[in-house]
Amino acid sequence: MDKISRRDLLKQASVGGMLLSTHASATSVHGQMQIKSDSATPRVRESFDFGWKFYRGDVAGAQLPGFSDAGWKSVDLPHDWSIEGPFSQKEPSGGQGAYLPTGVGWYRKHFTLPSSCKDRKVLIEFDGVYENSEGWINGRYLGRRPYGYIPFFYDLSPFLIFGRENVIAVKADNSRQTNCRWYSGSGIYRHTWLLVTHKLHIGYWGTFITTPRISRNAATIQVKTTVHNEGETAGGCTLVCTILDGEGKAVQSAEAVQEISANGAYEFVQQMKVDGPSLWSSDNPYLYKAHLTLREQSNVADELETPFGIREALFDADRGFLLNGAPVKLNGVCVHHDAGCLGAAVPERVWERRLEILREMGCNAIRTSHNPFAAEFLDLCDRMGFLVMNEVFDEWKVPKGQISGNGYSNYFDEWYERDVKSFIHRDRNHPSVVLWSAGNEVGDQSSPQGAQTLRKLLDVFHREDPTRPVTVGCDQIMSEPVSNRARPEFLAMLDIVGYNYVDRWRDRIEKYYSIDREAFPGRRFIGTESGSMGGIRGDYSSLFPDTKPAGFFGFAGGRDIDVEQLWKFVRIHDYVAGDFMWTGIDYLGEAFWPMKSAPSGVIDTCGFKKDGFYFYQSQWTGRPMLHLFPHWNWKGKEGQFIPVTCHTNCDTVELFLNGKSIGVKGYAFPRLGMEGKWANYPARARTLRTTADLHLSWDVPYEPGTLKAIGTKDGKVAVTAEISTTGEPAAVDLSADRSIIRADRRDVAHFTARILDEKGRVVPHADNEVTFNVEGEGKLIGVDSGDPRSHEDYRSNRRKAFHGLCLAIVQSTAKPDMIRITASSPLLKSGTAEIKSQI
Repeated sequence: MDKISRRDLLKQASVGGMLLSTHASATSVHGQMQIKSDSATPRVRESFDFGWKFYRGDVAGAQLPGFSDAGWKSVDLPHDWSIEGPFSQKEPSGGQGAYLPTGVGWYRKHFTLPSSCKDRKVLIEFDGVYENSEGWINGRYLGRRPYGYIPFFYDLSPFLIFGRENVIAVKADNSRQTNCRWYSGSGIYRHTWLLVTHKLHIGYWGTFITTPRISRNAATIQVKTTVHNEGETAGGCTLVCTILDGEGKAVQSAEAVQEISANGAYEFVQQMKVDGPSLWSSDNPYLYKAHLTLREQSNVADELETPFGIREALFDADRGFLLNGAPVKLNGVCVHHDAGCLGAAVPERVWERRLEILREMGCNAIRTSHNPFAAEFLDLCDRMGFLVMNEVFDEWKVPKGQISGNGYSNYFDEWYERDVKSFIHRDRNHPSVVLWSAGNEVGDQSSPQGAQTLRKLLDVFHREDPTRPVTVGCDQIMSEPVSNRARPEFLAMLDIVGYNYVDRWRDRIEKYYSIDREAFPGRRFIGTESGSMGGIRGDYSSLFPDTKPAGFFGFAGGRDIDVEQLWKFVRIHDYVAGDFMWTGIDYLGEAFWPMKSAPSGVIDTCGFKKDGFYFYQSQWTGRPMLHLFPHWNWKGKEGQFIPVTCHTNCDTVELFLNGKSIGVKGYAFPRLGMEGKWANYPARARTLRTTADLHLSWDVPYEPGTLKAIGTKDGKVAVTAEISTTGEPAAVDLSADRSIIRADRRDVAHFTARILDEKGRVVPHADNEVTFNVEGEGKLIGVDSGDPRSHEDYRSNRRKAFHGLCLAIVQSTAKPDMIRITASSPLLKSGTAEIKSQI
């Protein structure tokens, strides 16, 4: 499908050029949007997101066109009603669903299509509805889709009234709780589209682009295109496929002619050779397009552009993962689909910003845990060079205890093949997707019938996409008792064996992989899920025995050492393709009251970096960096020893307190790119105290002032860092992540509020309440602080800072203008920031 143009389509649909007219639109005239329609346009695909009506609860007759929805709430999509709250320990969703409300919701939309569409094919596309959705058009039943994460479509053509009002109704039933092990959201939480084509058209998800042969000199591109003739007579057609480079220049083309029977379909297979191809990679995510033109006699019947990348991705039993022939270690993170204060209805820019931060950390791989993500997420991964392990299910036939028998196991037998086909067909042209995952920690791995279920799934995956391997995240490979372990026949069937939580067996990290490596030398290994250096941002409560420890989510401890040892092993042993740590970003759900979210990420729900972020940056990047923690505000702890930790990729670091050296330390374990260089270092560096750990630490007696660290590489100063004792809060500083956003009713800007002392330093304990006021053509759609224990309203204009920081997200309107936001707090100097929205 035309993924690259999705952002442009959204922009066009919000500001003009619409095919359809709709009620409840900000630009309507006398209740109807004034539109222009060109019946000669072969294919029209427009956003269907605006102008919906919503009712939270069940109501009889809402599917009928004559039903009155005048009192319903006006909403635009994507829309997640659960995130509107409030949080309550009594909610049936429980900790798995972040203690947020669920239930049933109804959506209705009134729209008109011009008479010129009467003899054409009209589809409605849903990128995701959670869950158990049902649809009606003009009172006629369209169907149901139980799985809330899968994209689907309905053919509206037989039931539409052209030139007059139509009514579409959608019911989402998320009342059976709990049905998901993390926060799912509720409602039509992803985009919707209206697709209009001729009866002779390219099929929905009807292109499949592969690169059978690749070298630096040339690449063979194979394009399979399914064309449907839904007319009443047979007809001849011509399909022209043109390969466009990144600048839009044609580099190759092919043409084929075929007669297709009435109500029939035909799959064209066209091959072309591209000389001197630009290969897609993590460092150079170069994208081509396949432009398809379908002609019926002299008329253009359909046109479609599909982006793709030319790249070779292989998993080797000895060398790990190879991209275009070169070994690449997968520096991966698992992520869930929510975005904190926005819930499951996530604007594209929010994910773009998150991926930018992960890229800064050195991350090059994403696992979509544990369900299909929005289409635009994979578009971003294509453009930004992320490698994706694309996962479809968290549950097969064996139910998981955490979700009370309400999960996908209820629908597996009836729906798995349709859902997997939809999943693969939508995503198989993405160069970022290098690995399919059929499931995560499924109980079927140790079930006597599990291998049979896996075989069914593998048959679908391999049939629909024979170019990519399939894995499953297995967490029972070394479980006790032996009767609970993943069955050997199950593991033997996997293309690549996914290992979840090697680090759970602290004394077996090396043995865990090594024993299986010796027993199964042809096995391909990947760490599909492992612990991370997460924790609550800024929480160092476990430093002192008289303070309640933060436990697993607190200050660096034993689990962090396990993470270091695991990463050492993964880095040293080529046969382990890489590892996906749990998680890159905090997520809602999977929590225990008063917690509402799981702080396992190295980035919190706001996108604010935690200390663990810098550990991975020290291992995954080469540019000199140095991070010190904890903060240096320890009033009342004078003279007590504070463990000061440093994450760095420098060779040596010298620490100073108020100008006095605390000592120089370095690494015994070679850093990235410095193997064999120790002889070049000065004598002082060669005799310094070294550590086999992947961090440096000092025990420093506390006194107020400044800690300063100086890092060296190749014997030269490369980077410095300071942390100082701050004063009391004096001001709110406000900054935006961008100065210009699009005036399309979708684009957003992130405004970060920092509580500063009189010298402009962030106060680490500050929890002042900040009020955000927005002026101009923007609206506040969410506030957050990253505090997993806060039950404040995400839709309020107020938020207490958490360890000195909080966030406001502002969305544009359709009108270009300035947007000004002020952040104020009692007794503090206010902060302001301005951005511009433009078309």
